[in-house]
Amino acid sequence: MNFFEAIRSVFSQYVGFSGRALRSEYWYWVLFTVLISIVTGIIDVALFPFEDASPLSSIVNLALLLPGLAVSARRLHDVGRSGWWLLLAIVPVIGWIVLLVWTVTKGDAAENRFGPPPQPTAGSPAVA
Repeated sequence: MNFFEAIRSVFSQYVGFSGRALRSEYWYWVLFTVLISIVTGIIDVALFPFEDASPLSSIVNLALLLPGLAVSARRLHDVGRSGWWLLLAIVPVIGWIVLLVWTVTKGDAAENRFGPPPQPTAGSPAVA
């Protein structure tokens, strides 16, 4: 799955918490949100140079929150974990490390309780 296919997939499942997500889909989404955050931060500084608030960044981050949670839950489903494990993000450092390890782990090759393995799109390598 390439960058644009991953972004399209996440937005097409805006609040879809069921199913599974490929590693590439998840990590391209993370890259997309980081790039968007940088761009909106720069625009906020240009438009509001003497303000502590960043209204554009806040609005964009709020709009990207639900699809980000959804793709994160689907990524955890791919490794056989419930989406509720995202609550580990509340635990500083240890929780973040555990979630990082799970998101970089290769997904289950066979069907698990969350459904069949996600199929990579045509023309992309079969990397789960």
